[in-house]
Amino acid sequence: MALTESTMMPLGTPAPDFTLPEPREAGHPCGLVQVRGEHATLVCFICNHCPFVQHIEAALIQLGMDYLPRGVGMVAISANDARAFPEDGPAQMAAKVYPFPYLYDETQQVARAYGAACTPDLFLFDEQLRCVYRGQFDASRPGNNEPVTGAALRSALEALLAGQLPSVDQRPSIGCSIKWK
Repeated sequence: MALTESTMMPLGTPAPDFTLPEPREAGHPCGLVQVRGEHATLVCFICNHCPFVQHIEAALIQLGMDYLPRGVGMVAISANDARAFPEDGPAQMAAKVYPFPYLYDETQQVARAYGAACTPDLFLFDEQLRCVYRGQFDASRPGNNEPVTGAALRSALEALLAGQLPSVDQRPSIGCSIKWK
């Protein structure tokens, strides 16, 4: 499995707007305006087949259940080439049970606008939709025996919800590369 690091969007970058289909809702369009949170918005680039995403999936779901009620908007986006990786296509996405929308970026334009490079690639924005965190979920990786806690992302979320900026000492996410067309 080839490792790819996130490209680390510059802090302060405005969240690129998007509207994408939600396969779990018969392809109904969903966009940044619908998922935007009162206090923060988390945009996660993931896919079904990536072992790095599978490794954190339960903790990512729990993170959503913990922070959605606290005014954090959350969305997951799959941008992988579904022709080459059919398990990442809309039909398989529709089977996932997440407490947040899971959108399909067939053209890969949204992933490119965010500078997403890997799965998972995580982007946290403040209430003005400026990037305040981009990087790893936590230090756990498949096979490294570190517990999956979401500590890095949770720390950034807690700082933001307390009215502070997250630390600028942020480590890139590491995972499978986005499967570009």
